[in-house]
Amino acid sequence: MTDTYGTDRMRAAVLSAWTASPARFREDANAEEDFALGGYRDRLIVELAQNAADAALRAGVPGVLRLTLQGDVLLAANTGAPLDATGVESLSTLRVSGKRDEVGAAGRFGVGFAAVVSVCDAPSIGSRGLGAVRWSRTETAALVAEIPALAGELADRSGHVPLLRLPFDEPPLLDIPEGFDTLVRLPLRDQAGVDAVRRMLTETSPALLLGMPALEAIEIELDGVVRGVAAEGWHVVSQSGEFTAEQVAELFADRPTEERARPYWSLRWAVPLTGTGEPGPLPAAVPQVVHAPTPSDEPLALPALLIASFPMATDRRHVAKGPLADFLVERAADAYVRLLRELPRTSKLLDLVPALMGKGELDARIRRAVLGRLPGTPLLPALSAPAPAVQTPSFADATVYEPDAQWEVEHPAPEPDGDGWVISGREASVVVAGSAELLTTVADFVPGLLPAGWPARHPAMTSLGVRKVELADVVDLLSGEAVETREPSWWRSLYEVLPADDPESLGALPVPLSDGRLVRGPRGTLILIDGGAELDLTPLGLRIVHPEAAHPTLLRLGAAEATPRTILEDPLTKAAVAQSLDSSDPEPVAQAVLSLVGAAGLVPGEAPWLAELALRGADGELYPAGELMLADGALAGLLEADTHLGVAAAELEEAYGAGVLAAAGVLDGFAVVQESDVLLDPDDCDHDLDGEDEWLDHVLDLLPDLDVPPLVPEFAAVRDLELVADWPAALALLTRPPLRAALHPLRVAGVEVPSYTAWWLANHSVLGGRKPQELRLPGADPLLHGLYDDAPAGLDEAALSMLGVRTTLSDLLASHGGPEELLDLMADSSITVDRAQLRALWVALAGVDPSRVAPPSRVRAVLGGSIVVAAAEDAVVVEAPDLLQLVTDRPLVLAPYDLAESLSELLDLPLAGELTSGAVTSQGAEREVPAAVLALLPLAPSTYVEHEKLLVDGVECAWRFFEGSVHCTGVDGLARGLAWATGQWNDRLAVAALLRDPDSVPLLLAEADLS
Repeated sequence: MTDTYGTDRMRAAVLSAWTASPARFREDANAEEDFALGGYRDRLIVELAQNAADAALRAGVPGVLRLTLQGDVLLAANTGAPLDATGVESLSTLRVSGKRDEVGAAGRFGVGFAAVVSVCDAPSIGSRGLGAVRWSRTETAALVAEIPALAGELADRSGHVPLLRLPFDEPPLLDIPEGFDTLVRLPLRDQAGVDAVRRMLTETSPALLLGMPALEAIEIELDGVVRGVAAEGWHVVSQSGEFTAEQVAELFADRPTEERARPYWSLRWAVPLTGTGEPGPLPAAVPQVVHAPTPSDEPLALPALLIASFPMATDRRHVAKGPLADFLVERAADAYVRLLRELPRTSKLLDLVPALMGKGELDARIRRAVLGRLPGTPLLPALSAPAPAVQTPSFADATVYEPDAQWEVEHPAPEPDGDGWVISGREASVVVAGSAELLTTVADFVPGLLPAGWPARHPAMTSLGVRKVELADVVDLLSGEAVETREPSWWRSLYEVLPADDPESLGALPVPLSDGRLVRGPRGTLILIDGGAELDLTPLGLRIVHPEAAHPTLLRLGAAEATPRTILEDPLTKAAVAQSLDSSDPEPVAQAVLSLVGAAGLVPGEAPWLAELALRGADGELYPAGELMLADGALAGLLEADTHLGVAAAELEEAYGAGVLAAAGVLDGFAVVQESDVLLDPDDCDHDLDGEDEWLDHVLDLLPDLDVPPLVPEFAAVRDLELVADWPAALALLTRPPLRAALHPLRVAGVEVPSYTAWWLANHSVLGGRKPQELRLPGADPLLHGLYDDAPAGLDEAALSMLGVRTTLSDLLASHGGPEELLDLMADSSITVDRAQLRALWVALAGVDPSRVAPPSRVRAVLGGSIVVAAAEDAVVVEAPDLLQLVTDRPLVLAPYDLAESLSELLDLPLAGELTSGAVTSQGAEREVPAAVLALLPLAPSTYVEHEKLLVDGVECAWRFFEGSVHCTGVDGLARGLAWATGQWNDRLAVAALLRDPDSVPLLLAEADLS
């Protein structure tokens, strides 16, 4: 067999070296075990791929690797340069790579093939058209056993020898697949080896290809199924370079000699892309470690694959610390930033922004280097120009790292391009909550605003230094000239897209008003509805939302819907009305208010405060509306000439109509002062009414003593009564609704008292020159006939009654001062009163509480059968009929005897019994009362005293009931005495008839039954 690769020479040299130095044998055996079981464990597929990539690189052809597991044999076929002697030598040595001069070669340490030792004892490799080479643990052990110097070492190692130090020629391999140039055959040692290879084949991922650019594809045939592995759908950023001599001296000072002979560096970042071209998560099969270029044990939790020529420690598992590693960390950070800049500018970029904490030291260093660059990198799309260099105090500075000066020079301030602004994180702002429509609407006011879909609370926002803008901050930014020039419709479009669940943040939201102002905060603004939108209300100073900006969002934030009626009730409107008379230009206020009154449909008296509105009079002067009359109104013809009231200007009535002016307080008829909860206190009850103080004193006199001023829930009074000239016409208005309501008495502290209007009218001569209380209603109580004149006909009788016009005797006596008034009238000698009327009047007066009446100085009485007006000191009240005979010379107040004491007390007059003793001073004879009389009067005494001439206190009388006995002269005296004695005074005539004619008694009794 031809020694194609010089295997005989290599075996002889190795065996000679081992023979000369058994320690070298031991060293080679231990080193191979260290690499196979340590640094290169589980690296079999990786190392096969690496050799395939280097072969393709040397040949300049696309690299393809086919891995086939056939039972317990792994076949690895690859394209590229065939195996040569240098390659065999490299494979058969440890840490002596034949690729040290190859730029871009994946293999660089010369130990990668040692990975086959972990699963195979007889590997072989051959290229198409050339011979093959194999290694055999069995054959190597046999050769070593023949060397006496190594017997001891072999025995100490239990026969275990290095597998890859002694190559053997092999006939050309005939089963190299078509299209491939080289084949590696690995008979697997045992089932554990088969399982390990099966697992490694299953886990083979595109990361393997990404680390070896010369290798374009891997085909894996497992259990009859072929799976292709390709680095498609990834975005890759590569960076490489060659070190200068100075850099080599600086960066490789602590690296081995052969590494210094390879003054090249390279790295690449790769991320998988989704169907939309956005970065996605790393596949589960891709280990999250640093690849150098094969996977290491250095964790890298970034969501991207890093493949870099980091210097490795002797275990080939970890990156060696030192200047070279530091250099590559910085270059890796640069490349990572470039990777992010090349990816689509979507929010998926945020997932690629590293967090601060890493999983290891190298991971943390790479993260810090990346984070030092990202905040200043134009990376983010923006809807608006970036924020100024000096951050405003309204935002928290979220920047974590400051980039170096060189980075700032390489990345100047951004400019807008065809796709909009692309800015750095520290220039960007993100609204914490808001729709895409909101962001578009406010983009001009939030510097560097990121579009919708960029989550404000993503941790990367802090790492990038992006300002988080709360909704309240957005509202604060809506200021300045750019805002003031916005059309009202723009504001409505803004309100349309504002979130409705954060009213606190929107409290200072600008609102355009109909008067052109822009105010902060919807609260207190008004949105006009129900016909108010077209009114010009600017002079009122109201915060009325411009109709083109009105939106329901403002209502949720505190604005109020306002009708013309509610606007009239607004404090600002009331203030404008109250100050209008002192204004230098009251006309606009008047126009605004009158238009509101018309739109609201107010009726007169509904808003009494409008009476203060300054309006122009016909004489050109300004008047409060309440001091103007309609030219053709009912009031204009009732008043005296030259009053303080004016007449409304004709142009006002033409512009707004008499109804609107009347509703604004201009007088069509009498004005009514109305107020709720009025305290009847001299300091509080002042409505500028004529005689109001006297009315208040009168009312308080009628009330019991109270600890606090009494309260009138609803006070209503007609004003300007003192100006009336035409009382018949005025009363026609006052006694009809609605003014009639002001006549109704008030109920205060449980007592009914006259209203102001009723009191004023009652105390002024308004009825034909007479006061109402001096008249009676036509057809009123007959007992008042002669005492009062009849009131004019045609007026409402109930209203006249409320004014004090007399209706019934009982009402008169129940009224305040009524009893005294009646006594005064009865004492007026010009008034005629008949005897029956006089008796009825005394009967009525007897029921009056004496405490309500001052005793009169003159009284109406009966003297000698005639009705006279006598001095009270001369009059006497008769309490018993038998005393009449004793006081016939005095004016007598005559009423039913049982009322005598009440009248005596009321009038402060003596009773007849108080002026005479009534003693019987003559002698008489006792007589029997006839039986017929006793039958008629069962309670009568059985005897009486008959006098020939009865004297009582020396006065001759007809009868006297004295000390229980009836004294009398004649039949009539006896009859009166017996009737009085038995309490049957009304039967006195029947008793007299009985005594004269006993037969007439039945007829008299029957007549009495009919009465």
